[in-house]
Amino acid sequence: MLEINNLCVHYGDAAAVRDLSLTLGDSEIVTLVGPTGCGKTSVLRTVAGLIQPSAGEIRIGKLRIDSKRNVPPEKRRVGLVFQDFALFPHLNVADNVAFRLKDRAPAERWIEQLGLAAHRDAMPDTLSGGQKQRVALARALAHAPALLLLDEPLASLDAALKAQLRWEIRQALKAAGVPAIWVTHDQTEALSVGDRMGIMCNGRLEQIGEPDACFRQPASRFVARFLGDAAFLPGELGHTHVHTALGDAPIGDGVPANPARVDVLVRPDDLSLTPSANGNSRIEWSRYEGETRLYGVRLDTGGELRVRTNHEHHLADGAAVDTRICAGHPLALFAPEPAARPAGEPVA
Repeated sequence: MLEINNLCVHYGDAAAVRDLSLTLGDSEIVTLVGPTGCGKTSVLRTVAGLIQPSAGEIRIGKLRIDSKRNVPPEKRRVGLVFQDFALFPHLNVADNVAFRLKDRAPAERWIEQLGLAAHRDAMPDTLSGGQKQRVALARALAHAPALLLLDEPLASLDAALKAQLRWEIRQALKAAGVPAIWVTHDQTEALSVGDRMGIMCNGRLEQIGEPDACFRQPASRFVARFLGDAAFLPGELGHTHVHTALGDAPIGDGVPANPARVDVLVRPDDLSLTPSANGNSRIEWSRYEGETRLYGVRLDTGGELRVRTNHEHHLADGAAVDTRICAGHPLALFAPEPAARPAGEPVA
């Protein structure tokens, strides 16, 4: 359905997207995530036809677009959903959704499916943020796009509504059978709604794959840090396990080619805390998160780690504890960086 080959986008002399290649299958949702200015929105705008590629090629079905061959946005059958909703303020919900449709049946279908029937005659300024985004989505789907592009669709909503609405949007996309690229800066959103996710940095696609694979086996230290709290422990490779000062972890795929010594990626959920007068660390701080608690732990060797526990597991600041690897799954391994670092490199 969508194929991007070696896409480059420049604004003057500045490169926003560099040699990006991506394919999108039928009914597939791909989330693009990365820090501000990484190029993810430029990818979306170029696919939509709002920006001309500087190099490379975009294929949308039988359409081919490159730096010399353009296809106007209205001929690409691409739907757009923005974070600011972009509704017509002078039209009610039903007319917004059915805008420019000769047959209003598709509009009525999505008004019903997205729970907007009771608001059919309401004006946009009377709707909540979540209702406005449902209207914007209904309008996009009612026009039967071949591809849907969502640019930070939940950025202006509160956290509780985000968690609910992202699943409603995903279910609507799957019901419509429409492939989509969903751009977000929210790692949790990207991990939870995408069939695959792509992580961008400085205009390049650092990694693309299933969310679980990107989180558990990141392709680079940047990806590891961007997708969550990350620390790196020095380790030594054995036959089936990697050995660290905090215990052993099984070895999986992606073992560095040569070094016997490696850096082991550990996240807060990969570690456990046990009160112990003879432990290897002390509690420096704690944060109550509702269902969990996050602890900052200072190792006797000088490094700092973050450890997440059940909310009922309460430890006082300064308490002596034993910190251990508790993960039963393989942890990601990296070749050591040239500069020596203390165990448990603090998160950048």
